[in-house]
Amino acid sequence: MKIKQILVASVILLGLFGCQQHKEKSETVKPRIAIAGLAIECSTFSPAKTGVEGFRARRGEEIFSYYPFLHEDSATRQRAQYFPALRGHAIPGGIVTREAYDTLMAEMLNRLKENLPYDGVFFDIHGAMSVVGLEDPEGDMIKRVREVVGKDALISTSMDLHGNVSWRLAHQSDLITCYRLAPHEDAIESKKRTLVNLLDRLESGKGKPAYKAWIPIPILLPGEKTSTRIEPAKSLYAQVEPITKHDGILDAAIWVGYAWADEPRNKAVVMVTGDDKNQVKHSAETLAQSFWDVREEFEFVAPVAPLAECLKMAIESDKQPFIISDMGDNPTAGGAGDVTWTLKQILKDDAFKNQDGPSLIYASIPGPDFVKEATKIGVGGKIDAFAGAKIDSRYEGPIRLKGTIETISHGDKTAKTEVVVRVGSVRVIVTKKRKPYHYESDFTNLGLNPRKTDILVVKIGYLVPELYNMRAGWIMALTPGGVDQDLHRLPYKRIDRPMYPLDKDMPKPDLTARFVPLSHKQ
Repeated sequence: MKIKQILVASVILLGLFGCQQHKEKSETVKPRIAIAGLAIECSTFSPAKTGVEGFRARRGEEIFSYYPFLHEDSATRQRAQYFPALRGHAIPGGIVTREAYDTLMAEMLNRLKENLPYDGVFFDIHGAMSVVGLEDPEGDMIKRVREVVGKDALISTSMDLHGNVSWRLAHQSDLITCYRLAPHEDAIESKKRTLVNLLDRLESGKGKPAYKAWIPIPILLPGEKTSTRIEPAKSLYAQVEPITKHDGILDAAIWVGYAWADEPRNKAVVMVTGDDKNQVKHSAETLAQSFWDVREEFEFVAPVAPLAECLKMAIESDKQPFIISDMGDNPTAGGAGDVTWTLKQILKDDAFKNQDGPSLIYASIPGPDFVKEATKIGVGGKIDAFAGAKIDSRYEGPIRLKGTIETISHGDKTAKTEVVVRVGSVRVIVTKKRKPYHYESDFTNLGLNPRKTDILVVKIGYLVPELYNMRAGWIMALTPGGVDQDLHRLPYKRIDRPMYPLDKDMPKPDLTARFVPLSHKQ
């Protein structure tokens, strides 16, 4: 009897030991994934510069909060062991200082070194960063990441469709994709696709896709002409997902590129990745040819006009709110955000000089000294001080705002302090730090009601969804600034030429697919 009991106990112990071994084995086979990247788009036509303080840098565990698909209990989180290093994001602006880039890169690489080895890297960037004295920053960034993680680790690159894909970035990326909507309502979905593609290739053992087709297209257009809300971009981008369903195709992407940087890599690009060479080649060439064929059909996503005409139209309209996009200094595209030219024209207009004139909200102008003075005076007090044009004074100098302080709000994460000052029938939002105004709450938090305002002027191009849904009327003003929509006025010197639409009569380009070597090959 004792022998039988001993045998039974032995079997149970062996079973428990086997289960524990299986458990440990299943845990150890989960792929090890690093997370890293720096994201910003930079206008080289703006005098602004972006320093370290311009980046919202998330480190370690904090990075998980940025990705809804990586919350603790999510299925994607459970598929791998994640090692978040550093992921930095900045509001679009001027060129990044070399000191800022080197500082952030040094920290990113040091953090990556702490948890080696990795099976893969979720490389989350924008693609339109410019750095003082550095050619192709994203290409440099991925090369330095590759030197740390090694040639065998798979790097899956997530990008904005307004980014630029250099040959070096394409070479060092094993998998690569970008958004398919502008405005970028699919940003989180696209980032998740980037990571899921990586996990699928690692779990299946397929590893690096055998083929990467890269086709540069000599087209450089602003986002305001390539929104997927309208044709031809709507139909062009609608071709992408069906292509990804073909056997032998992993992913496909079209990059519009970034028009306000004067660098050779700035142009449209198509990339397709997969394991079937013929299908990859055919798919890439189909997308590239489709893009080229509709190049003359791209128009602004909304009516455009000089500012004076926009103001006249808005004043005569009975729609609330009538939105005017102050496009030339749009901080969400890379403008300095403190150009005062548009505001100066508004305040000079007789229609707005009295309080009973058309109500207008202007969002916004940075003025740290103005904000400091207003804080001393307090709500209800009179103020006479200057704001704006500390960075970009090429078109107008600082603007004098003489009026009544209606609101002072502290603690906004971006603006830090916001002041609403009433000048005639205009309410000007002055901020300590530049801030794009995208949401209704950006205004209601300041006691303003944009829906009941006659005219809303925002420093933006195509409207983000909340403003777009709020608009009763809308026109985009051709105003000056670091992201001037009239590309012919920009002093390009380094982009590849010929380039459409700058060279309208250019010959047809070679749109043959170029196969990019795998990352571990030259």
